[in-house]
Amino acid sequence: MPLMGLGSLAVHFNSTQLLHTRTVTLHHHHHHSLSLFPPPLTLNTTTPSSSMATHFQLSETPQLQSSPSIPISPHDLLIVGPGILGRLVAQIWRQEYPGCQVYSQTATTNHHEELSKIGINPSLKWTKASLKFPYVIFCAPPYQSSDYLGDLRLAASCWNCEGSLLFTSSSAPYDCNDNGLCDEDSPVVPIGRSPRTDVLLKAEKIVLEFGGSVLRLSGLYISFLEFYKGAHVYWLEKGIVESRPDHILNLIHYEDAASLAVAILKKQFRGRIFLGCDNHPLSRQEVMDLVNKSGKFSKKFENFTGTDDPLGKRLNNSRTRQEVGWEPKYPSFAHFLETI
Repeated sequence: MPLMGLGSLAVHFNSTQLLHTRTVTLHHHHHHSLSLFPPPLTLNTTTPSSSMATHFQLSETPQLQSSPSIPISPHDLLIVGPGILGRLVAQIWRQEYPGCQVYSQTATTNHHEELSKIGINPSLKWTKASLKFPYVIFCAPPYQSSDYLGDLRLAASCWNCEGSLLFTSSSAPYDCNDNGLCDEDSPVVPIGRSPRTDVLLKAEKIVLEFGGSVLRLSGLYISFLEFYKGAHVYWLEKGIVESRPDHILNLIHYEDAASLAVAILKKQFRGRIFLGCDNHPLSRQEVMDLVNKSGKFSKKFENFTGTDDPLGKRLNNSRTRQEVGWEPKYPSFAHFLETI
């Protein structure tokens, strides 16, 4: 059974402060399933200034009013899909460039109030890319949109080509299912084999044609306080799981994915493909052995019983690390478990 799609993540918040919850959430291949939920940790909760609200007017209609006038600075950032990853990117970006503005485009107004509270200027879609930004990152999930590629083109057209355009994709397109080695330059699944990989590859092509870059992320995970949710929790609850134990997973912590994305944006690459992973692939069995041995969970996992479901891949992103000048805060899932 794949690690993704094992239930949505509930993160509680009130009108003044996002609350902490505790979990370790794992996602295999495609990281976007959490992307529109509130953030996993409390970001800067300073209320936006009145000038911020004046410069970026919210609209309750699917588009902003015609051509709003917004003063855009050289380090301002637009985040399309400001979920967990996007909000962490915003946090790091504002630390790197104090005084900059971070804008966001969302599919609904559901989280606009909390985005404003953490200093992100939210809006729904605008008309004909009337706004141009030096830095644009697209981390919205395909399932939220009826025209994902169209949305991506619109976001790309909002880039003024002065800084960076980055699309956060997935490691799913790499054509490997025998637990073999895989890096940034490994072959990808041919178009037409899988609708899931088709949409990602077509999206990547759009961004590359605009001169932007792509960051293919492996399985994301993160921790919350007093709340556990994720594939490993599902496996713990079942005790015995009908999946093969030797399927290899590749992981990266959300904070590391965000710091890598920011590092790529700052370098102003053009037309490049990067890979985000911790370079410590683990089998399902190894993941659950680590969970059992961690002493952080009240239950013990028993075993996997599958024998014929697909295997995975062993990702390595040494080239990305060297070219970007980046290393993860959490070098492995085992290291992460020691910190929670």
